[in-house]
Amino acid sequence: MPGSCDSPARHTYAPVGVIHTPYHDIAGMPIQPNGARGTRGTVEILAPFREGLRDLDGFERVILIYAFHQCAGHSLTVIPFLDTTPRGIFATRSPKRPNAIGLSIVRLLGVDVAAGMLTIEDVDVLDGTPLLDLKPYVPAFDSHPGSRCGWLGAVAGNAETARSDDRFR
Repeated sequence: MPGSCDSPARHTYAPVGVIHTPYHDIAGMPIQPNGARGTRGTVEILAPFREGLRDLDGFERVILIYAFHQCAGHSLTVIPFLDTTPRGIFATRSPKRPNAIGLSIVRLLGVDVAAGMLTIEDVDVLDGTPLLDLKPYVPAFDSHPGSRCGWLGAVAGNAETARSDDRFR
């Protein structure tokens, strides 16, 4: 039966757009959007999907869901950027995942529906990254201040200055 635990369904995703940023190499990039404050980029939405941008201009932030297209393979245990201890992949934000899917919450500065272009800021994504989906950020749904964050609680503030290296290529 498709979708059951014994026989997981397979999914194939086609990009709806491309993310353009000043980052052309994985090494040296910010590891989270809070380490990329002020960094601007654009999102180019492919023509068949541009109508889906209608009414997006009223949102301050959007959630980008994208493919880690420069990562090969995955690891179930990794040493994350902010730690020296091996951690389970699902307890990290590492890009070397079984399904190489990333997400970033960025500031939305402009929407041009006709051209299919978004202007964004605080972007921590590699240039040319395939965009799989885009969702509006809604504080009432997406913000949970005071939530526990496991081992990251002690080091999360370091993400503002930490930069990536090539360990997850």
